[in-house]
Amino acid sequence: MSTPGGAPIHKDQLKAKYIGTGDADMTKYEWVTNMHRDTLASHVGHYDQMSYYAVAQNESIGRTKKEFIEKMLQPVGRPPVGGKEEGYEKLLNS
Repeated sequence: MSTPGGAPIHKDQLKAKYIGTGDADMTKYEWVTNMHRDTLASHVGHYDQMSYYAVAQNESIGRTKKEFIEKMLQPVGRPPVGGKEEGYEKLLNS
């Protein structure tokens, strides 16, 4: 990979620029959360999609946009109980 000027981009720089690309230590919850946030952000950013959803829900575009932005806080619900370390221990012990 390279930039438009031709300079190579290191994968760490790419991951720092695009958080949703993930890494090996990313949990399923984090990955799904990033995908949902990216999708919601895309819907909010495209007026035609927002108007489609607003008509389908019989709401105004502004209200639909507000609901989508609020959904971005926790798009897939609360995080699972326990941290990454507990999940790794369960995998190693099974």
